[in-house]
Amino acid sequence: MAGNQKAKAKMEQAKGKAKETIGRAVGNERMEAEGRAGQSKGDARQAKEKTKDTFKH
Repeated sequence: MAGNQKAKAKMEQAKGKAKETIGRAVGNERMEAEGRAGQSKGDARQAKEKTKDTFKH
């Protein structure tokens, strides 16, 4: 299950980055902000998984 969560974190980060880039390209500040929020969510999920891995070993 941890692998699934790690993949989900990477996917959220990638989608957020893409959304931020598209928002910046078209001048849509809301889309850009949503993209940054998605990246942050993915970063938080990844940090949580890393913490869990640390305590497993």
